[in-house]
Amino acid sequence: MTEEKRAERPALVLHLAAGGETLMFALPPDDYEELEQELRTLLVKGTVRAVHTKDGATVAINFANVAVAYIDDLQRKGKVFGLH
Repeated sequence: MTEEKRAERPALVLHLAAGGETLMFALPPDDYEELEQELRTLLVKGTVRAVHTKDGATVAINFANVAVAYIDDLQRKGKVFGLH
């Protein structure tokens, strides 16, 4: 996200390849840009990566099992996928 569109309440949103419920992990607002830049590579390579959540937890995500991953802002209202 650009500086002017910096997420106030960023979350990692994962849609698993096997289907099921969407997974959302709240991220620290000052520490998500690196992950956002890495998402494409993580998905292409199917890498396992540790992600630090807003509440201080660390989750290991196997991106080989993820179909779609993106950073979204939980603060935004009236969300439509792909439209801002």
